[in-house]
Amino acid sequence: MTSHDTRRPQARRTDADEIAGLLPAPAEWDVPRERYLHHKELLMRQIDRDQALDRARPTPGPRLSRRLLRPAVMVPVTALAIGAVALTVVTGTGDSDHSATAGPSRHVTTSDTTRPAAALLGRISQAALKNDATAVRDDQFTYRRAKIREADLTSAKAVVGPLRDMERWESQKQGPLLKLGMDRVDGETSSINAELGDTHGTPAGLGRPTYRWLAALPTDPDKLLSYVDAKTPKTAKVPGQGHNQFVFEQIGSLISEAMPPRTAAALYQAAARIPGVEPAPQAQDAIGRRGVGIALDDAASGTRTEWVFDKDGLALLGTRSYLIKDTSYGKKGTLLSSTAELEHAVVDKAGQEPAGNASHASMPSRQDS
Repeated sequence: MTSHDTRRPQARRTDADEIAGLLPAPAEWDVPRERYLHHKELLMRQIDRDQALDRARPTPGPRLSRRLLRPAVMVPVTALAIGAVALTVVTGTGDSDHSATAGPSRHVTTSDTTRPAAALLGRISQAALKNDATAVRDDQFTYRRAKIREADLTSAKAVVGPLRDMERWESQKQGPLLKLGMDRVDGETSSINAELGDTHGTPAGLGRPTYRWLAALPTDPDKLLSYVDAKTPKTAKVPGQGHNQFVFEQIGSLISEAMPPRTAAALYQAAARIPGVEPAPQAQDAIGRRGVGIALDDAASGTRTEWVFDKDGLALLGTRSYLIKDTSYGKKGTLLSSTAELEHAVVDKAGQEPAGNASHASMPSRQDS
């Protein structure tokens, strides 16, 4: 009798698995892995509709990384990495050989429009293309001011800290660096050191995305997603984390940086192609500002990360990550991290506060709840 009680869920999974087994294995030299998974997901949805089964398909995905705050005691979730609005800038340097000459498509593909998140990310991409460009030099620093809140997990429980003020200066110098910039949190200053293991300094790349490096990325969304996928380690940082979620983290860590409008637009369209990304109607940032959201759930770790965008201009307001089920870290709904973006600029040296000049790019600071 026990086996009959679970007959229908098992039958649904078996049917889908058998049909999916008929699909050819993704060839890395032919179709990028994420595109293969995307089309497979669409096929599974069509099969579900044809069979008239009201079945919710769980999305593969895990936790999220953090570039914002480096202490290992903080929650390793994407919300800590996404943090800032893409500050669009221009420079006199040329692109590298893997940059694209054409900008991202002005519209998402037909297959992508079947997913509501893709339509929203398409709008966000269009808004990014309209951003003004601000000059930045290799000898300057990008500046960010935000409100942040994180959970400390050193006790194996999520202990949520207070809302804090943070300022960050990131060097745009080329070549491997041992000192990447400076942080000031609640008035206390500390250096941003090279990534762990980079004994000779951290070069420009995913771990230190300078403007020049970002400007050289492909601006075709499919090529960009393939590039980020190839540069993302296949072994996740968090046990049980799926590769899709890890790629989502990497894109989240990039959209916080200074870059050309075309690169920012392409990153949002690349994110739209990751299976499982969905709208988040109730999204809000660390100071309670509500907006339109994009989210990805991680069934393995039980976390959800949301990117919050202003409803009018679609600028990134902040992020939030929290538990979507009871875990060893805490109960469902426990906050893991949140940010609120307040100001972005380009300055000449670390520690310098931006003046009201052309490189000053303030964010909305209203505290709507």
